[in-house]
Amino acid sequence: MTTLDETHDPLRTSWVDSANGHPDFPIQNLPLGVFQRGDDAAIGCAIGDQILDLAAIAPLLDPAWQRALSQPTLNSWLARTPADERALRRRLSGLLSDPAHRASLEPHLVAQSAVTMHLPVQIGDFTDFYVGIHHATNVGRQFRPDQPLMPNYKYVPIGYHGRASSVRVSGHPVIRPSGQRKPPEATEPTYSPSRRLDYELELGLWIGRGNALGSPVPIAEAGGHIAGYCLLNDWSARDLQAWEYQPLGPFLAKNFLTSVSPWIISADALLPFRKPMPPRPAGDPAPLPYLDDPADREQGALGISLIVTISTEAMRTAGLPLHILSNGEASAAMYWSAAQIVAHHSSNGCNLSPGDLIGTGTLSTADATGQGSLLEISQGGKAPITLPSGEQRSFLEDGDELTLTGWCEASGAVRIGFGSCSGRVVPSR
Repeated sequence: MTTLDETHDPLRTSWVDSANGHPDFPIQNLPLGVFQRGDDAAIGCAIGDQILDLAAIAPLLDPAWQRALSQPTLNSWLARTPADERALRRRLSGLLSDPAHRASLEPHLVAQSAVTMHLPVQIGDFTDFYVGIHHATNVGRQFRPDQPLMPNYKYVPIGYHGRASSVRVSGHPVIRPSGQRKPPEATEPTYSPSRRLDYELELGLWIGRGNALGSPVPIAEAGGHIAGYCLLNDWSARDLQAWEYQPLGPFLAKNFLTSVSPWIISADALLPFRKPMPPRPAGDPAPLPYLDDPADREQGALGISLIVTISTEAMRTAGLPLHILSNGEASAAMYWSAAQIVAHHSSNGCNLSPGDLIGTGTLSTADATGQGSLLEISQGGKAPITLPSGEQRSFLEDGDELTLTGWCEASGAVRIGFGSCSGRVVPSR
């Protein structure tokens, strides 16, 4: 873990007026992303409701960075060292806080509302974990009341390999997937559109520096391989999943779409919001030595507030406000830390690469207000929820739009946010 510096100063303001008091992108955040205005995609930094084109201001940056920051994706930049990432953050913070640079930078600002956002990287691999212990317990209880968690859960961070090709940036439509489904009362499966479409509230980890094949990342170094974080929704077809998942796990139920928010919130920006990992309950095993690190125990958790909202076509037509489905905090949901996820992923020598995406798995809190999926909220469909329009939902219907939002607040720090991650369900093709 690094220490706080002038980029975290709560008194620092920007000459970009919209940044001051912005709920997501004040000068203390400065996330990177890829935007398109006209024909070409470019790397930019979010500041208030604007984006600063980093390729366009290359003369004001370190010449060694120019090539990586002139690419249409962030892969080359993420491959650089954390020291470079920290130095760029400090340089941008200085430029955007000093009015002397306003005349040279202002022509290279563009409104976020005037651009199209892209995936920030070309994703080579996507792995989804299952570190939300309350989600695992809630779901496990529906199928195994006497043993919600499998015996390995508290020893090993559970994960599976997802499908990188179907990861899309926020706003991409959610085409209802089709697949084999077999209700308990049926004797044979049928092929049809999913009837139990669900969302999963997750955080995404973007890998920065990779590791060589055969060279595990030690737990004490794992945090230095995480370039940043995003919001992630691993859309799930629960009826397809129930039929196909044994013995190898999810397949068509998951690989049709994963949505991510467009901005990479750097590990440095999140430093003021680090927290101790929640103490393990009495009787739980201690992590094995390769997953145990004193610094990670003290600062490995992330104080990120997470909210999921829904709107239906009927709600939008009637002008009704968004309805909150989930309201919780990441630190209360994760049994394993981000560093433990990376250390375990590479512990057998698996090589991670710059731009790889790792999902935490669904993050639910212990109480019902923070459950991160409709599978939990509706108790598998047994307890439908009633929306402000009078409609009921157990799972998602066509026209429903889900939005994930996340932000961090702490005493002595300026609030920063993740932006949003949304998707609207459209009929099966």
